[in-house]
Amino acid sequence: MTILCYTHYIISMKKTDMYDDVRKNLIQELRRGSVVIAVLSRLSKEHYGYTLLKELNELGFSIEQNTLYPLLRRLETQGLLSSQWKVEDPRPRRYYIRSETGTEVFHDLIKESKKLQKILEVLCNEK
Repeated sequence: MTILCYTHYIISMKKTDMYDDVRKNLIQELRRGSVVIAVLSRLSKEHYGYTLLKELNELGFSIEQNTLYPLLRRLETQGLLSSQWKVEDPRPRRYYIRSETGTEVFHDLIKESKKLQKILEVLCNEK
């Protein structure tokens, strides 16, 4: 009986761990889809990478450096951001700001996000 209970416990733990992993991965995927909106939302005024990272984290949108910096470079390459180097402290810093195109795309993304949210609310509240 003890072995049976222990085996059941181990199997249920593995299932729970598996579901936890699946849940964590899906949440990460959902957040990954929102990171561009979060970054663009803060770049209506100039930020350098570290202050942007700190601000997003303080607002509850956790993002890591190894995610943020490649994203900033990609958004700049796509024409959604512009940047410039400034030397204010002992070392130069690259400051980013949304371009005009970036602002248009940001507003389009917000509209699409709200539209999807409304659809999801309907789908999730169906009985």
